[in-house]
Amino acid sequence: MPKTILVTGGAGLVGTNLCRRLITEGNTVISLDNYFTGSKDNHVSGVEYREGHTKDITRLVPETPDLVYHLGEYSRTEKSFEDVETVFDLNVVGTFAVAEFCRKKNVKLVYAGSSTKFADGGLGRDQSPYAFSKAKNTELIRNYGTWFGMPFAIAYFYNVYGPGERAGAYGTVVEIFLQRLFRGEPLIVEEPGTQKRNFTHVDDIIEGLLLIGEHGEGDEFGLGNEKAYTILELAELVGGTIEMTPSRPGNRMTAEIDTTKSKLLGWHPTRELAEYIRERKAAAA
Repeated sequence: MPKTILVTGGAGLVGTNLCRRLITEGNTVISLDNYFTGSKDNHVSGVEYREGHTKDITRLVPETPDLVYHLGEYSRTEKSFEDVETVFDLNVVGTFAVAEFCRKKNVKLVYAGSSTKFADGGLGRDQSPYAFSKAKNTELIRNYGTWFGMPFAIAYFYNVYGPGERAGAYGTVVEIFLQRLFRGEPLIVEEPGTQKRNFTHVDDIIEGLLLIGEHGEGDEFGLGNEKAYTILELAELVGGTIEMTPSRPGNRMTAEIDTTKSKLLGWHPTRELAEYIRERKAAAA
């Protein structure tokens, strides 16, 4: 049955691809985005876009949707040390308002948690303002489920890449490396280069979110490709000159991945990073 679905951050990488799928499947889709990192160039025909902060969700979205996907938060780790006030404004104040919206309307909330909280044996949750805020938000949402019976599911993304990525200060490492390669610039790798990441194609993330939205209940829905690459291996896969630079705070070394609950819903990643990079390089040749 078609639903009315609210997507916060609907103009970002994951949000745009999710909105496109939801519209294709006949749903009514509302996006709420402040365009901090999202772009109006990403707008999908048929989606109703509303511009604003999630802390104003009650005023901006008077409707009662059938489902809320909360993707609209600050999402850069190392950069969060420079943007502490913005992190807490978007990730703490904004997410509290979204949780209250869903509680009062008794709407299921699918929250995009961060895999950083599993990094380095669990120490990653406190390694940056971003990671801390995201880990605390998962606790808040779990407690809302316990205290108020609010239906929820929490998904964890692992280094999303794919069409629509951006480079720059708030970009993702795959796109940053590719753009530097295309410009003939060296790929900048933070020392020691052996830090591992699980890279997951946005199409696989969307398939997981749809399953979680429909059937997921509770916490710990990991959405990540279990094949890990070091950052140096990623740079070598992209190609070109590599330049090492000192490590910055928040640069976690590992990220534990558990996709058990997602796989029980029938989810499996289908896209591989090496294939995507080959496609991008061929298209640019």
